[in-house]
Amino acid sequence: MTRMTSQPKLRPNRGYGRWTPFWFLAPAVFTLFIIGIYPTIFAVVTSFRRYNIARPRDGFPFIGLENYISVLTDGTFWASLFLTAKFYITVLPVEIALGLMIALLLHKTGMGFLKSLARVTLVVPLATTYAVVGLIGRLIFNRDFGVANWFLDALGIGGLDWLGSQSGAFAAIVIMDIWQWTPFCALIFLAGLSMVPGEIEEAARLETSSKWALLKHVQLPYLMPGLTALLILRSADVLKLFDMVFVMTRGGPGSATDLVSIYIQRVGFRIFDLGTASAQAILLLVITVLLSRLYIRVLYKEVN
Repeated sequence: MTRMTSQPKLRPNRGYGRWTPFWFLAPAVFTLFIIGIYPTIFAVVTSFRRYNIARPRDGFPFIGLENYISVLTDGTFWASLFLTAKFYITVLPVEIALGLMIALLLHKTGMGFLKSLARVTLVVPLATTYAVVGLIGRLIFNRDFGVANWFLDALGIGGLDWLGSQSGAFAAIVIMDIWQWTPFCALIFLAGLSMVPGEIEEAARLETSSKWALLKHVQLPYLMPGLTALLILRSADVLKLFDMVFVMTRGGPGSATDLVSIYIQRVGFRIFDLGTASAQAILLLVITVLLSRLYIRVLYKEVN
């Protein structure tokens, strides 16, 4: 009778406990708290105080909703907010339309190397920081040696004082924002088109020759989640847009490009009224959240 050899028992590794995964997550959570959550909490607390860093001897007393009331009655704040809304409804439809056109073009088969090259090229504007985009815009729209005026002179139209006129400055920041973020829209839509089953799309192409019908009934349902995410991200980006506009125009000339983020920066770091600036920032955060919820409720239900 053969003797059965017993298998050695595996001993649990006592070096790892139930809290070990949380210790691995701790650096990321701590970093998120420092750069995201803590500033938000600080802004909320500051918005209920008279917090003027130019007069620290006065202290920072609690004043309740006084800062919010002053913001709601501040005509300049609402003018900046309406200008931001005008900028938003100007750039976003153009970026979505151009991005969708580029995505549909790249979605076609048979492009080969050109498709791969185009995808790499689309990343370049996204990898450019806002401040650098502002510097590029100052060079492009310079009145004396800018490329924009050189192009207009070549067409026989004549150069414009882009950054020195109100309409020109607003048009300049619109053009630069479209240049930077149209590729992002194209990549989002391209990812949505790649999710369309090939056999369904091929069958639809055999049934109809209308590209609009193909887009509406076959491709659009797969684009809706990406479109919802795109609207939410771009809404937050536009409402907090500061670097590019500040480098290009600093909110001028006059108040032509005085977006709400530029105005909040001026109140907080030129007038040094951090209490009022914090209240303005919190109201802007509330508007962003409500706008995001609206997009999710109206658009995302289409794919359920």
